Amino acid sequence: MKITVQLVIDAQDGSQPVVEHLAAIAREDLSPATAGLALAEAHEVLSGLQHHLVAAQAQAAIDTHRDCGGCGRPYARKDTRRIVLCSLFGTLRLESPRLKTCPCAKSPAATFSPIAALLPERTTPELLLWEAKYAALTSYGAAAALLAESFPLGRPLHATAVRRQVEHTATRLENELGEERFSFIDTCPRDLETMPRPDLPLVVALDGGYVHSSNQTSRRDGWFEAVTGRSTPTGDGAAKTFAFVQTYDHKPKRRLYELLRSQGMTDNQQIVFLTDGGEDIRDLPRYLNPQAEHYLDWFHITMRLTVLRQMTRSLPAPDADIEDFTVDPAEADRTLERIKHYLWHGNTFRALDLLTNLVDDFELLCANEPDDKRRAFLTRVTEFRGYIDRNSEQIPNYGERHRSGEAISSATAEATVNHVISRRMVKKQQMRWTPRGAHLLLQIRTRVLNNDLAADFARWYPSSDPTLSLAA
Repeated sequence: MKITVQLVIDAQDGSQPVVEHLAAIAREDLSPATAGLALAEAHEVLSGLQHHLVAAQAQAAIDTHRDCGGCGRPYARKDTRRIVLCSLFGTLRLESPRLKTCPCAKSPAATFSPIAALLPERTTPELLLWEAKYAALTSYGAAAALLAESFPLGRPLHATAVRRQVEHTATRLENELGEERFSFIDTCPRDLETMPRPDLPLVVALDGGYVHSSNQTSRRDGWFEAVTGRSTPTGDGAAKTFAFVQTYDHKPKRRLYELLRSQGMTDNQQIVFLTDGGEDIRDLPRYLNPQAEHYLDWFHITMRLTVLRQMTRSLPAPDADIEDFTVDPAEADRTLERIKHYLWHGNTFRALDLLTNLVDDFELLCANEPDDKRRAFLTRVTEFRGYIDRNSEQIPNYGERHRSGEAISSATAEATVNHVISRRMVKKQQMRWTPRGAHLLLQIRTRVLNNDLAADFARWYPSSDPTLSLAA
Protein backbone atom coordinates (compact mmCIF):
# COMPACT_ATOMS: atom_id res chain seq x y z
CA MET A 1 0.00 0.00 0.00
CA LYS A 2 1.22 3.48 -0.91
CA ILE A 3 -0.24 6.74 0.37
CA THR A 4 0.63 10.03 -1.32
CA VAL A 5 0.21 13.23 0.69
CA GLN A 6 -0.47 16.34 -1.39
CA LEU A 7 -1.13 19.95 -0.55
CA VAL A 8 -3.68 22.05 -2.44
CA ILE A 9 -3.11 25.83 -2.23
CA ASP A 10 -6.13 27.92 -3.19
CA ALA A 11 -5.38 31.66 -3.28
CA GLN A 12 -9.14 32.38 -3.52
CA ASP A 13 -8.53 35.08 -6.12
CA GLY A 14 -9.95 33.22 -9.08
CA SER A 15 -6.67 31.59 -10.08
CA GLN A 16 -6.19 27.86 -10.49
CA PRO A 17 -5.35 26.01 -7.22
CA VAL A 18 -1.76 24.76 -6.97
CA VAL A 19 -1.09 21.14 -6.00
CA GLU A 20 2.19 20.39 -4.22
CA HIS A 21 3.61 16.96 -3.40
CA LEU A 22 4.49 16.49 0.29
CA ALA A 23 5.36 12.85 0.90
CA ALA A 24 4.79 9.26 -0.17
CA ILE A 25 4.25 6.70 2.58
CA ALA A 26 4.51 2.97 1.85
CA ARG A 27 3.07 0.34 4.17
CA GLU A 28 2.91 -3.45 4.22
CA ASP A 29 1.03 -5.71 6.61
CA LEU A 30 -0.29 -4.21 9.84
CA SER A 31 2.00 -4.64 12.85
CA PRO A 32 2.99 -2.61 15.88
CA ALA A 33 6.02 -1.35 13.97
CA THR A 34 4.04 -0.24 10.88
CA ALA A 35 0.88 1.10 12.51
CA GLY A 36 0.44 4.84 12.04
CA LEU A 37 3.13 7.37 11.24
CA ALA A 38 6.76 7.14 12.21
CA LEU A 39 8.40 10.21 13.72
CA ALA A 40 10.60 10.77 10.66
CA GLU A 41 7.55 10.60 8.37
CA ALA A 42 5.66 13.07 10.53
CA HIS A 43 8.64 15.41 10.43
CA GLU A 44 8.77 15.15 6.63
CA VAL A 45 5.07 15.93 6.24
CA LEU A 46 5.08 18.82 8.70
CA SER A 47 8.24 20.45 7.38
CA GLY A 48 7.01 20.15 3.78
CA LEU A 49 3.62 21.56 4.68
CA GLN A 50 5.19 24.53 6.41
CA HIS A 51 7.62 25.17 3.56
CA HIS A 52 4.84 25.50 0.99
CA LEU A 53 2.55 27.38 3.37
CA VAL A 54 5.11 30.06 4.23
CA ALA A 55 6.22 30.34 0.61
CA ALA A 56 2.61 31.04 -0.41
CA GLN A 57 2.24 33.55 2.44
CA ALA A 58 5.44 35.33 1.40
CA GLN A 59 4.37 35.50 -2.25
CA ALA A 60 0.99 36.91 -1.23
CA ALA A 61 2.73 39.56 0.88
CA ILE A 62 4.99 40.51 -2.05
CA ASP A 63 2.00 40.79 -4.38
CA THR A 64 0.21 43.02 -1.86
CA HIS A 65 3.15 45.45 -1.68
CA ARG A 66 3.90 45.44 -5.42
CA ASP A 67 2.39 48.89 -6.09
CA CYS A 68 2.65 52.18 -4.20
CA GLY A 69 -0.35 52.90 -2.04
CA GLY A 70 -0.12 56.64 -2.71
CA CYS A 71 0.18 56.98 -6.47
CA GLY A 72 -0.46 53.42 -7.61
CA ARG A 73 2.80 53.06 -9.57
CA PRO A 74 4.66 49.75 -9.24
CA TYR A 75 7.80 49.76 -7.13
CA ALA A 76 11.13 49.32 -8.87
CA ARG A 77 13.09 46.31 -7.65
CA LYS A 78 16.67 46.92 -6.54
CA ASP A 79 17.69 43.33 -5.73
CA THR A 80 16.65 40.20 -3.87
CA ARG A 81 18.13 38.88 -0.67
CA ARG A 82 17.42 35.80 1.40
CA ILE A 83 16.32 35.85 5.03
CA VAL A 84 16.34 32.85 7.35
CA LEU A 85 13.35 32.16 9.59
CA CYS A 86 13.72 29.52 12.34
CA SER A 87 10.58 27.69 13.40
CA LEU A 88 9.50 24.49 15.12
CA PHE A 89 8.92 22.75 11.78
CA GLY A 90 12.00 23.69 9.84
CA THR A 91 14.43 26.44 8.95
CA LEU A 92 12.95 28.55 6.15
CA ARG A 93 14.97 30.53 3.63
CA LEU A 94 12.70 33.12 2.08
CA GLU A 95 13.38 35.29 -0.95
CA SER A 96 13.07 38.90 0.20
CA PRO A 97 13.05 41.45 -2.64
CA ARG A 98 14.27 44.96 -1.90
CA LEU A 99 12.13 47.61 -3.55
CA LYS A 100 13.01 51.22 -4.24
CA THR A 101 10.97 53.77 -2.31
CA CYS A 102 8.44 55.68 -4.42
CA PRO A 103 9.25 59.41 -4.83
CA CYS A 104 5.77 60.36 -3.64
CA ALA A 105 6.39 58.80 -0.20
CA LYS A 106 9.27 61.18 0.68
CA SER A 107 10.85 58.50 2.87
CA PRO A 108 14.44 58.93 4.13
CA ALA A 109 15.15 55.28 3.23
CA ALA A 110 16.03 54.60 -0.39
CA THR A 111 14.79 50.99 -0.30
CA PHE A 112 12.54 48.76 1.79
CA SER A 113 11.78 45.06 2.05
CA PRO A 114 8.16 43.95 2.67
CA ILE A 115 9.16 40.48 3.92
CA ALA A 116 11.82 41.82 6.29
CA ALA A 117 9.34 44.38 7.64
CA LEU A 118 6.69 41.70 8.25
CA LEU A 119 9.22 39.37 9.90
CA PRO A 120 11.37 41.63 12.11
CA GLU A 121 12.34 38.66 14.29
CA ARG A 122 14.04 35.69 12.70
CA THR A 123 12.59 33.15 15.14
CA THR A 124 8.90 32.28 15.39
CA PRO A 125 7.22 32.93 18.78
CA GLU A 126 6.17 29.29 19.11
CA LEU A 127 9.79 28.12 18.90
CA LEU A 128 10.77 30.70 21.53
CA LEU A 129 7.95 29.51 23.76
CA TRP A 130 8.92 25.85 23.56
CA GLU A 131 12.60 26.62 24.08
CA ALA A 132 11.68 28.49 27.26
CA LYS A 133 9.40 25.65 28.44
CA TYR A 134 11.99 22.93 27.88
CA ALA A 135 14.81 24.98 29.43
CA ALA A 136 12.67 25.76 32.47
CA LEU A 137 12.21 22.06 33.21
CA THR A 138 15.59 20.62 32.30
CA SER A 139 19.15 21.70 31.50
CA TYR A 140 19.95 23.81 28.46
CA GLY A 141 21.79 20.95 26.80
CA ALA A 142 18.96 18.48 27.39
CA ALA A 143 16.42 21.06 26.20
CA ALA A 144 18.30 21.55 22.92
CA ALA A 145 18.57 17.78 22.37
CA LEU A 146 14.90 17.12 23.14
CA LEU A 147 13.68 19.91 20.88
CA ALA A 148 15.82 18.66 18.00
CA GLU A 149 14.43 15.12 18.44
CA SER A 150 10.80 16.15 18.93
CA PHE A 151 10.45 18.70 16.12
CA PRO A 152 11.84 18.91 12.56
CA LEU A 153 13.91 22.01 13.27
CA GLY A 154 16.03 21.54 10.16
CA ARG A 155 19.23 22.71 11.85
CA PRO A 156 21.41 21.84 14.85
CA LEU A 157 20.28 23.46 18.09
CA HIS A 158 22.96 24.26 20.65
CA ALA A 159 22.61 24.78 24.39
CA THR A 160 24.13 28.26 24.13
CA ALA A 161 21.44 29.34 21.66
CA VAL A 162 18.69 28.07 23.95
CA ARG A 163 20.22 29.89 26.92
CA ARG A 164 20.42 33.15 25.00
CA GLN A 165 16.82 32.92 23.85
CA VAL A 166 15.62 32.13 27.38
CA GLU A 167 17.54 35.06 28.84
CA HIS A 168 16.16 37.34 26.11
CA THR A 169 12.60 36.27 26.99
CA ALA A 170 13.25 36.74 30.71
CA THR A 171 14.73 40.18 30.09
CA ARG A 172 11.58 41.13 28.21
CA LEU A 173 9.50 40.08 31.20
CA GLU A 174 11.78 42.03 33.52
CA ASN A 175 11.39 45.20 31.44
CA GLU A 176 7.60 44.97 31.82
CA LEU A 177 7.85 44.96 35.61
CA GLY A 178 6.92 48.28 37.18
CA GLU A 179 9.25 50.35 39.28
CA GLU A 180 10.09 49.41 42.86
CA ARG A 181 8.40 51.23 45.71
CA PHE A 182 8.87 51.29 49.46
CA SER A 183 5.13 51.00 50.10
CA PHE A 184 2.27 49.77 47.93
CA ILE A 185 -0.47 50.82 50.34
CA ASP A 186 -2.34 53.66 48.61
CA THR A 187 -5.90 53.12 49.81
CA CYS A 188 -7.28 55.41 52.53
CA PRO A 189 -8.55 53.50 55.60
CA ARG A 190 -11.89 55.23 55.15
CA ASP A 191 -12.26 53.74 51.65
CA LEU A 192 -11.60 50.20 52.88
CA GLU A 193 -15.02 50.07 54.55
CA THR A 194 -16.81 50.85 51.27
CA MET A 195 -14.98 48.20 49.22
CA PRO A 196 -16.78 44.96 48.29
CA ARG A 197 -16.40 41.93 50.50
CA PRO A 198 -12.96 40.37 49.79
CA ASP A 199 -12.14 36.76 49.04
CA LEU A 200 -10.71 34.40 51.64
CA PRO A 201 -7.15 35.12 52.82
CA LEU A 202 -4.03 34.42 50.80
CA VAL A 203 -1.26 32.51 52.58
CA VAL A 204 2.23 33.41 51.37
CA ALA A 205 5.17 31.30 52.53
CA LEU A 206 8.68 32.66 51.87
CA ASP A 207 12.03 30.93 52.13
CA GLY A 208 15.45 30.85 50.50
CA GLY A 209 17.74 28.32 48.86
CA TYR A 210 21.38 28.40 47.80
CA VAL A 211 22.82 28.10 44.29
CA HIS A 212 26.42 27.23 43.43
CA SER A 213 28.21 30.35 42.19
CA SER A 214 30.39 30.44 39.08
CA ASN A 215 32.47 33.25 40.57
CA GLN A 216 33.72 31.25 43.50
CA THR A 217 36.84 32.76 45.07
CA SER A 218 36.74 30.82 48.34
CA ARG A 219 34.80 28.00 49.93
CA ARG A 220 32.65 30.46 51.85
CA ASP A 221 31.80 32.52 48.76
CA GLY A 222 30.85 29.49 46.68
CA TRP A 223 27.08 29.98 47.02
CA PHE A 224 24.54 32.76 46.74
CA GLU A 225 20.94 32.82 47.95
CA ALA A 226 17.82 32.72 45.81
CA VAL A 227 14.54 33.61 47.52
CA THR A 228 11.35 31.86 46.53
CA GLY A 229 7.78 31.88 47.75
CA ARG A 230 4.38 30.31 47.22
CA SER A 231 1.06 32.12 47.42
CA THR A 232 -1.88 29.83 48.15
CA PRO A 233 -5.54 30.95 48.23
CA THR A 234 -7.43 29.67 51.25
CA GLY A 235 -10.43 28.70 49.12
CA ASP A 236 -10.46 27.58 45.51
CA GLY A 237 -7.74 28.78 43.21
CA ALA A 238 -4.35 27.69 41.98
CA ALA A 239 -1.22 28.43 43.99
CA LYS A 240 1.51 30.47 42.32
CA THR A 241 5.24 30.70 42.92
CA PHE A 242 7.84 33.40 42.42
CA ALA A 243 11.61 33.56 42.86
CA PHE A 244 14.51 35.97 42.54
CA VAL A 245 18.21 36.32 43.38
CA GLN A 246 18.32 39.00 46.05
CA THR A 247 21.86 40.16 45.25
CA TYR A 248 20.80 40.83 41.63
CA ASP A 249 17.12 41.78 41.73
CA HIS A 250 16.27 45.41 42.43
CA LYS A 251 12.48 44.97 42.41
CA PRO A 252 11.67 42.12 44.83
CA LYS A 253 8.76 43.88 46.50
CA ARG A 254 7.20 44.85 43.16
CA ARG A 255 7.59 41.24 41.99
CA LEU A 256 5.71 39.88 45.00
CA TYR A 257 3.04 42.60 44.70
CA GLU A 258 2.36 41.78 41.03
CA LEU A 259 2.08 38.08 41.85
CA LEU A 260 -0.53 38.75 44.52
CA ARG A 261 -2.40 41.10 42.19
CA SER A 262 -2.51 38.37 39.56
CA GLN A 263 -4.35 36.23 42.12
CA GLY A 264 -6.97 38.91 42.65
CA MET A 265 -5.60 40.50 45.84
CA THR A 266 -7.54 43.55 47.00
CA ASP A 267 -6.54 46.16 49.57
CA ASN A 268 -9.13 44.93 52.07
CA GLN A 269 -8.19 41.26 51.71
CA GLN A 270 -6.31 39.52 54.48
CA ILE A 271 -2.81 38.30 53.59
CA VAL A 272 -0.83 35.99 55.89
CA PHE A 273 2.94 35.98 55.40
CA LEU A 274 4.97 33.15 56.92
CA THR A 275 8.76 33.57 56.94
CA ASP A 276 11.77 31.93 58.55
CA GLY A 277 12.62 35.10 60.49
CA GLY A 278 15.60 36.13 58.37
CA GLU A 279 15.92 39.89 58.20
CA ASP A 280 16.06 40.10 54.40
CA ILE A 281 13.03 37.85 53.84
CA ARG A 282 11.14 39.26 56.86
CA ASP A 283 11.23 42.80 55.46
CA LEU A 284 10.14 41.81 51.94
CA PRO A 285 6.34 41.70 52.51
CA ARG A 286 6.17 44.88 54.60
CA TYR A 287 3.83 47.62 53.35
CA LEU A 288 2.30 45.48 50.61
CA ASN A 289 -1.21 45.29 52.00
CA PRO A 290 -2.93 47.12 54.88
CA GLN A 291 -4.53 43.85 56.08
CA ALA A 292 -1.31 41.82 56.01
CA GLU A 293 -0.23 39.70 58.98
CA HIS A 294 3.41 38.65 59.39
CA TYR A 295 4.20 35.49 61.38
CA LEU A 296 7.28 33.46 62.15
CA ASP A 297 6.54 29.97 60.96
CA TRP A 298 6.42 27.16 63.49
CA PHE A 299 8.54 24.83 61.36
CA HIS A 300 11.75 26.81 61.86
CA ILE A 301 11.15 27.15 65.60
CA THR A 302 10.70 23.43 66.12
CA MET A 303 13.64 22.64 63.86
CA ARG A 304 15.98 24.72 66.03
CA LEU A 305 14.53 23.37 69.25
CA THR A 306 14.94 19.80 68.02
CA VAL A 307 18.63 20.41 67.37
CA LEU A 308 19.09 21.92 70.85
CA ARG A 309 17.35 19.01 72.55
CA GLN A 310 19.50 16.52 70.66
CA MET A 311 22.61 18.39 71.81
CA THR A 312 21.61 17.99 75.46
CA ARG A 313 21.94 14.22 75.10
CA SER A 314 25.65 14.56 74.35
CA LEU A 315 26.39 16.95 77.25
CA PRO A 316 28.56 15.49 80.01
CA ALA A 317 26.68 14.34 83.11
CA PRO A 318 27.31 16.26 86.35
CA ASP A 319 29.99 14.86 88.69
CA ALA A 320 28.47 13.90 92.03
CA ASP A 321 31.82 14.34 93.82
CA ILE A 322 32.08 18.01 92.88
CA GLU A 323 29.93 20.36 94.93
CA ASP A 324 30.38 23.35 92.57
CA PHE A 325 27.56 24.70 90.41
CA THR A 326 26.44 22.32 87.66
CA VAL A 327 23.56 21.79 85.20
CA ASP A 328 21.87 18.47 84.63
CA PRO A 329 21.47 17.77 80.87
CA ALA A 330 18.10 16.13 81.55
CA GLU A 331 16.93 19.29 83.30
CA ALA A 332 18.12 21.39 80.34
CA ASP A 333 16.09 19.16 78.03
CA ARG A 334 12.99 19.61 80.18
CA THR A 335 13.53 23.38 80.12
CA LEU A 336 13.64 23.33 76.33
CA GLU A 337 10.40 21.33 76.31
CA ARG A 338 8.79 24.01 78.47
CA ILE A 339 10.11 26.72 76.15
CA LYS A 340 8.52 24.92 73.21
CA HIS A 341 5.22 24.77 75.11
CA TYR A 342 5.28 28.51 75.82
CA LEU A 343 6.16 29.38 72.23
CA TRP A 344 3.34 27.14 70.93
CA HIS A 345 0.91 29.24 72.96
CA GLY A 346 2.54 32.54 71.98
CA ASN A 347 3.95 33.30 75.44
CA THR A 348 7.26 34.81 74.33
CA PHE A 349 7.82 36.54 77.70
CA ARG A 350 8.07 33.28 79.64
CA ALA A 351 10.00 31.58 76.80
CA LEU A 352 12.62 34.35 76.74
CA ASP A 353 12.82 34.30 80.53
CA LEU A 354 13.62 30.57 80.53
CA LEU A 355 16.08 30.98 77.66
CA THR A 356 17.90 33.76 79.53
CA ASN A 357 18.16 31.59 82.65
CA LEU A 358 19.46 28.69 80.57
CA VAL A 359 22.08 30.92 78.92
CA ASP A 360 23.19 32.32 82.29
CA ASP A 361 23.54 28.83 83.77
CA PHE A 362 25.71 27.56 80.94
CA GLU A 363 27.82 30.71 80.87
CA LEU A 364 28.64 30.14 84.54
CA LEU A 365 29.15 26.44 83.96
CA CYS A 366 31.53 27.01 81.02
CA ALA A 367 33.47 29.54 83.07
CA ASN A 368 34.02 27.01 85.87
CA GLU A 369 34.35 23.80 83.80
CA PRO A 370 35.36 24.47 80.17
CA ASP A 371 33.99 21.84 77.79
CA ASP A 372 33.68 21.93 73.99
CA LYS A 373 30.19 20.40 73.91
CA ARG A 374 28.88 22.77 76.55
CA ARG A 375 30.36 25.73 74.73
CA ALA A 376 28.75 24.60 71.46
CA PHE A 377 25.42 24.22 73.25
CA LEU A 378 25.80 27.66 74.82
CA THR A 379 26.48 29.20 71.41
CA ARG A 380 23.35 27.58 69.95
CA VAL A 381 21.13 28.57 72.87
CA THR A 382 22.38 32.16 72.76
CA GLU A 383 21.70 32.34 69.04
CA PHE A 384 18.21 30.88 69.52
CA ARG A 385 17.40 33.42 72.25
CA GLY A 386 18.37 36.26 69.90
CA TYR A 387 16.30 34.67 67.14
CA ILE A 388 13.18 34.57 69.33
CA ASP A 389 13.82 38.06 70.69
CA ARG A 390 14.12 39.58 67.20
CA ASN A 391 10.94 37.91 66.00
CA SER A 392 8.89 38.07 69.22
CA GLU A 393 6.32 40.41 67.64
CA GLN A 394 5.68 37.87 64.88
CA ILE A 395 5.04 34.88 67.13
CA PRO A 396 1.28 34.26 67.45
CA ASN A 397 -0.64 31.70 69.48
CA TYR A 398 0.12 28.76 67.23
CA GLY A 399 -2.15 26.43 69.14
CA GLU A 400 -5.16 28.66 68.66
CA ARG A 401 -4.43 29.16 64.98
CA HIS A 402 -3.94 25.42 64.49
CA ARG A 403 -7.27 24.60 66.14
CA SER A 404 -8.93 27.18 63.88
CA GLY A 405 -7.48 25.57 60.76
CA GLU A 406 -5.21 28.53 59.99
CA ALA A 407 -1.69 28.30 58.59
CA ILE A 408 1.19 28.18 61.08
CA SER A 409 4.05 26.73 59.04
CA SER A 410 5.94 27.54 55.85
CA ALA A 411 6.56 23.88 55.08
CA THR A 412 5.08 24.61 51.63
CA ALA A 413 7.92 27.08 51.09
CA GLU A 414 10.46 24.35 51.88
CA ALA A 415 8.85 22.22 49.19
CA THR A 416 8.82 25.23 46.85
CA VAL A 417 12.56 25.74 47.33
CA ASN A 418 13.10 22.13 46.32
CA HIS A 419 10.66 22.33 43.38
CA VAL A 420 11.65 25.71 41.95
CA ILE A 421 15.37 26.00 42.76
CA SER A 422 16.97 22.74 43.83
CA ARG A 423 15.57 20.37 41.19
CA ARG A 424 16.60 22.55 38.27
CA MET A 425 19.73 24.27 39.54
CA VAL A 426 21.28 22.22 42.35
CA LYS A 427 20.40 18.52 42.54
CA LYS A 428 20.14 17.07 39.04
CA GLN A 429 22.07 19.78 37.20
CA GLN A 430 25.39 20.13 39.01
CA MET A 431 26.47 23.36 37.37
CA ARG A 432 27.54 26.82 38.52
CA TRP A 433 25.54 29.96 37.97
CA THR A 434 26.02 33.69 37.80
CA PRO A 435 23.45 35.70 39.79
CA ARG A 436 22.10 37.16 36.54
CA GLY A 437 21.79 33.79 34.79
CA ALA A 438 20.10 32.17 37.78
CA HIS A 439 17.71 35.09 38.26
CA LEU A 440 16.60 35.18 34.62
CA LEU A 441 16.08 31.41 34.48
CA LEU A 442 14.03 31.53 37.69
CA GLN A 443 11.67 34.05 36.06
CA ILE A 444 11.03 31.67 33.18
CA ARG A 445 10.76 28.61 35.42
CA THR A 446 8.19 30.19 37.73
CA ARG A 447 6.14 31.46 34.76
CA VAL A 448 6.13 27.94 33.30
CA LEU A 449 5.18 26.34 36.63
CA ASN A 450 2.40 28.93 37.03
CA ASN A 451 1.14 28.29 33.47
CA ASP A 452 1.53 32.00 32.66
CA LEU A 453 4.26 32.02 30.01
CA ALA A 454 1.97 31.10 27.11
CA ALA A 455 -0.29 34.04 27.98
CA ASP A 456 2.73 36.35 27.90
CA PHE A 457 3.62 35.22 24.38
CA ALA A 458 0.01 35.55 23.27
CA ARG A 459 0.10 39.15 24.53
CA TRP A 460 3.37 39.90 22.74
CA TYR A 461 2.36 38.23 19.48
CA PRO A 462 -1.42 38.63 19.05
CA SER A 463 -3.10 36.78 16.20
CA SER A 464 -6.28 37.73 14.38
CA ASP A 465 -7.26 34.05 14.40
CA PRO A 466 -8.10 32.94 17.98
CA THR A 467 -7.42 29.29 17.08
CA LEU A 468 -3.75 30.21 16.51
CA SER A 469 -3.27 31.90 19.88
CA LEU A 470 -0.14 30.75 21.70
CA ALA A 471 -2.09 30.64 24.96
CA ALA A 472 -4.65 28.18 23.59
